[in-house]
Amino acid sequence: MAGCRTDCVEKPFSIGYKKFGRFVGLHPWWFFIGPLVLSTALGSGFYFLEDREANDIEDQFTPTNGPAKLERRFVQENFPLNNSVFSNQRLYTDGIYASFIAVSKAPHIFTDAAIQEILSLDKKVKEIYISNGHEQLTFEALCARKYDKCIPNKILDIVNHYGSKIEETELTFPFFRFGFTHIFLGYSVGGLSLSSSVIKSAKAIRLLYFLKEGNRSSTDLWLNEFLRIFPSNVSLKFIKVTHSTSLSRQVEFEANTKDVIPLFSITYVIAIAFSILSCLRFDCVRNKVWVATFGVFSAGLAVLSAFGMMLHIGVPFVMTVANSPFLILGIGVDDMFILISCWQQTNVHDRVEDRLADTYKEAAISITITTLTDVLAFYIGLMTPFRSVQSFCLYTSTSILFCYIYSITFFGAFLVLNGRRENGNKHWLTCKEVPGDCPIGRSKWYGLCCVGGAYDPQTGSEEVQPMNHFFKKYYGPFLTRSGTKVCVILLYAVYLIISVYGCFQIQEGIDLRNLAADDSYVVKYYDDEKAYFSEYGPNIMVVVRGEFPYWDEKNRSDLEMCVEDFKNLSFIEKDIFTSWLKSYKHYGYHTNLNLSVEHVFKRNLGSFLKFYSDFKQDVNFTNNSIHASRFFIQTVNISTAIDEMNMLNNLRDTAKRCHVPLLVYHPAFIYHDQYAVIVSNTIQNIGVTTAVMLLISLLLIPNPLCCLWVTFSIASVIAGVTGFMALWDVNLDTISMIILVVCIGFSVDFSAHISYAFVSSNKPSANEKAVEALFHLGYPILQGAVSTILGVVVLSASKNYIFRTFFKIMFLVIFFGLFHGIMFIPVFLTFFDICSGSSSKVSTQEKTAAENQDTGNFRSKNKQEKPIEQDKTIYDNCSFTPDNHQICETQSCPSVWTLNVNTHQTLSGQMCMISTVPMFTVDSETYKVQMYAAGNSTELSVNWNQNTECGLMVNNKTIPQESNIPELSCSDSESNCLNSLRCP
Repeated sequence: MAGCRTDCVEKPFSIGYKKFGRFVGLHPWWFFIGPLVLSTALGSGFYFLEDREANDIEDQFTPTNGPAKLERRFVQENFPLNNSVFSNQRLYTDGIYASFIAVSKAPHIFTDAAIQEILSLDKKVKEIYISNGHEQLTFEALCARKYDKCIPNKILDIVNHYGSKIEETELTFPFFRFGFTHIFLGYSVGGLSLSSSVIKSAKAIRLLYFLKEGNRSSTDLWLNEFLRIFPSNVSLKFIKVTHSTSLSRQVEFEANTKDVIPLFSITYVIAIAFSILSCLRFDCVRNKVWVATFGVFSAGLAVLSAFGMMLHIGVPFVMTVANSPFLILGIGVDDMFILISCWQQTNVHDRVEDRLADTYKEAAISITITTLTDVLAFYIGLMTPFRSVQSFCLYTSTSILFCYIYSITFFGAFLVLNGRRENGNKHWLTCKEVPGDCPIGRSKWYGLCCVGGAYDPQTGSEEVQPMNHFFKKYYGPFLTRSGTKVCVILLYAVYLIISVYGCFQIQEGIDLRNLAADDSYVVKYYDDEKAYFSEYGPNIMVVVRGEFPYWDEKNRSDLEMCVEDFKNLSFIEKDIFTSWLKSYKHYGYHTNLNLSVEHVFKRNLGSFLKFYSDFKQDVNFTNNSIHASRFFIQTVNISTAIDEMNMLNNLRDTAKRCHVPLLVYHPAFIYHDQYAVIVSNTIQNIGVTTAVMLLISLLLIPNPLCCLWVTFSIASVIAGVTGFMALWDVNLDTISMIILVVCIGFSVDFSAHISYAFVSSNKPSANEKAVEALFHLGYPILQGAVSTILGVVVLSASKNYIFRTFFKIMFLVIFFGLFHGIMFIPVFLTFFDICSGSSSKVSTQEKTAAENQDTGNFRSKNKQEKPIEQDKTIYDNCSFTPDNHQICETQSCPSVWTLNVNTHQTLSGQMCMISTVPMFTVDSETYKVQMYAAGNSTELSVNWNQNTECGLMVNNKTIPQESNIPELSCSDSESNCLNSLRCP
């Protein structure tokens, strides 16, 4: 080819696959049974499934190298927990707790009736006991303690103190003076109506029951018992209650796997039904029912083999991996449709091994590109710092590889076995031979059920399916009209505008409540928590790292300036601040201590910390040195993911600006760390994957500009998916990040098929190329898209956010990818047909040489000219018309045939003609033309080569030169050469 075709990889690749296809065709049983045995062996890995399950939320859904994990380690090493003086404010984890929120059905919860119901629930919780071995453990035995007493709910202390007068008591908010202490009510009372900090009405009360650390087996048993009995057997008339525990999120997350198992069964049935329906033929021989069934079965074997191998190796099985089979089913069926489409275009009279060789030659590049792009997209996903993403990518990429291997072995072998049945003209169900034509007197129903084996007499391939005909006769010509192209461009502009707008509306991060099912009790608890207790957010610890001269006034002033910077942040409550240093200064002032002197500061610090036991946990004072210390600031109005992201970023930025070495920490930061890496990792993965996709396309698609269009399609689909998923209330989180990487692979799938078919076309105009590309691959692409959507559509009915998000983004990916493949890309290619155009605009000299070769100008003046093509040259789109001339006197001939051919189209193999002349071959070396008359065993051959004149053979006997030798003549008319074989 002239121009900018780059087929140095594509051509040998296709030839190699052709040879492999012939080998599979010769030994189908090896390749049919081999994958079954391998799948059985690898599938034994499911024995280890329970051991490989890894659904710890923190481990799987937070960055492995997140800074909060390093900060937690520092806090844990310098401020160890003191179980004798429990303080939930100073926990470096979420703690071990049970909780319930009571919401009043009336406007005010501080009524005697509502309070009595809350007190009865409190009593019920404290009466819960468990049996651990031979001992019974109550809440009193397991509770977290301070000064040898269980940590109380202060709001209940207030309620019990005032009794029935609680409605008349003026409770101040957020601090209420109770005896000699100020009690913080921000986490206990919610849904407030205030008047000058006095509570006029309150809607909800939250109670927390903390358990001590260090006895996890017993505390877990108690929490499970709490979940079992709460709030059963309690009649509540004045309040409604939601509950949760520190275990609930994890337990509910692990329970989600039960939701997806029945969905996969439904999906498999849908995939088989759709594949059978798509491959159904009203021809009892050409019917592809079994082919479709085994195509879906091949995808199932791929999942079994890949998952089994990963489980044998020891790769963790995370719940996100449960999405993979739905995806693999769609990909496998997509490859099946491409292979079936190419198989149907082969000559039905060829041997089955030749048909499979031609099928692989035509389909190899398409399915290889899609497999490579999908697999590499997932392997690049291993770069992400989320273990859930890494496990998903490993399982899915390996499944795609097995899907590809089984498509060209197991499924290809079955195509051969099915092809042998078709060659014998046997029924698809009974496998008994049936007639090719309907006997006279039989009904149409008999012809439909018991007659088969039809094929296209002009091409020798199977009859064109109605949907392929639709793309060629209706959709393709309609799409290539000038008016339609303008509408497509306008539609694309609207699509792009909406996509860009949506990209600016994207929100980051996964809401932890979404890890539980929609109907879970945990979600209801989180909803109440957000509705009534979102005013006061997490209490943040600010840690001074390393030794610091707290006694030095200059350094202390710098530290206080940093504290003021924190207090000046918009989401920080200035009046709620806990600092051991501030209290120590007051202590020094009242005891007349000069704390600006180092030895005085250190000598009295020990006695101060003994007096204030809570502060003892805030200072790492060992060996007469302060190795670290911390103070606390209170956040407010942190209710959305954006609030959490801004809070974390601003706090860390403020700490970095300070001259004092500081770090900020809260247990929730472990999960908030995803905000810091989600965008950068997504951009990194998309960028690297797109570059790799471009390289693969350049290697395997023989046209550089075509590869640029593939890259354009990737960018366009990613923009659309990102924008529309934001408008569909899907956040950019670990789940959507996975699918955005997948998006790249699927973008290549759709665009590569059409682009490759377009650039490989020999049609003279760009519009004709687009129509031909749609004719050959429009329906398989549509089938693949629909099958993939059907593969994930059942996930839309899931109660779990992860599975629904997977469906939403996959739907957008396939929907937009499909429209790019069958609408946008074909239209754009017709505008920019530069490289591919060169293939049709052959130079005059090349055209003349081709004509001299292809038409067989047997009386050429230049007999020494060598053929341009060394391969077999086959002419399709041919027809034969009878002539009244006779070939020779010795044998009567009913007719001599005129052959109309397209001199520019070259294929390999043999083409089937109309029934009277079923086959002919043109060989570039001997120019041998063979014709077989129907019902007559006479074979007519015309031989010509570079060194001899024309010779005629009848039944392999040469007729002398002086006899009536037939003559082939050629006249050029609209690129069609009219070759007539006639007697002089």
